[in-house]
Amino acid sequence: MTLRPAHAPSAHPASPRRRHAALVAVCAGAVLAATSPPASAAQDHGFEQSHDSVAEAIRAGALPAGHYAALGDSFSSGLGIPAQTDTTCGRSDHNYPTLVAATAGTAGFTDVTCAGAETRHVTEAQDAVAPQIDAVRPDTSVVTVGIGGNDLDLAGIIGRCVLLAYLDPQGSPCKNSFTLFGTDEIGARINSTAPKVAGVLQTVRAKSPGAKVLLVGYPAIVPDDGSACRETIPLATGDFAWLRDKTKQLNTMLAEEAATHDATFIDTYTPSVGHDACKPEGVRWLEPTDTAAATGFHPNAAGHRSTAATVVAALGG
Repeated sequence: MTLRPAHAPSAHPASPRRRHAALVAVCAGAVLAATSPPASAAQDHGFEQSHDSVAEAIRAGALPAGHYAALGDSFSSGLGIPAQTDTTCGRSDHNYPTLVAATAGTAGFTDVTCAGAETRHVTEAQDAVAPQIDAVRPDTSVVTVGIGGNDLDLAGIIGRCVLLAYLDPQGSPCKNSFTLFGTDEIGARINSTAPKVAGVLQTVRAKSPGAKVLLVGYPAIVPDDGSACRETIPLATGDFAWLRDKTKQLNTMLAEEAATHDATFIDTYTPSVGHDACKPEGVRWLEPTDTAAATGFHPNAAGHRSTAATVVAALGG
């Protein structure tokens, strides 16, 4: 996903960073710029264990070390993580697809993850960027897909929440605005995105019937216990728990679609609990605003290492 405030114009699509800039301006001053923290021993150990399990699976013939295609949005591309290898799509050489490719020893690797991508961009061009499905070949053996958040306009939701927090900082103004008259607007967006995700999985399966397809979920952006950190993220106190619940609802939908369409769901939320954007540098796996480690509200390098470990463990299994 690429963060973009709800009022951003859509007539002339901007680059991922320009679309994100307005929300960052709202949140500016929340956190000082920081450098990417080194991985902890526990993180490295977990990744090494996953690396070993995949290597054993390849040697045993349980996992074909063929072509790997990575599809998805900015949570997969590694937006803002050094070094950026494709500024149009906000793609990093330290994103989880690159780590998975190196770990699994794939025979070929095509990464077309792109900031701002919606489900439709799997089969349609994203401005000047070719449809992502072009990366999938008949002989592709592994496909990761991280998509769906931009279909909800999750960036616009967060931007709206930030603005409404100024009106009622101790309440739940964003939740209230999306649940007027007993409706659940975000829940409805999630439900309407489900068949689009199903279509993506079906398209991938049709292009490469023998591939192992992994649908990657979204991590914990805010604390799982519902606590607030207004000094770091300027949301209203009550909206932290609501945003947590909507993230979980999105992941539940993705897990259900994966189960229905012969894909493996990759749970990135559970491992990221305790590493949300409210946590201090060196602990958090998502940045609360633009830093040297990553773009705001996106996973940093440590977050991508965790996702890579979970993906390679699923491949090894």
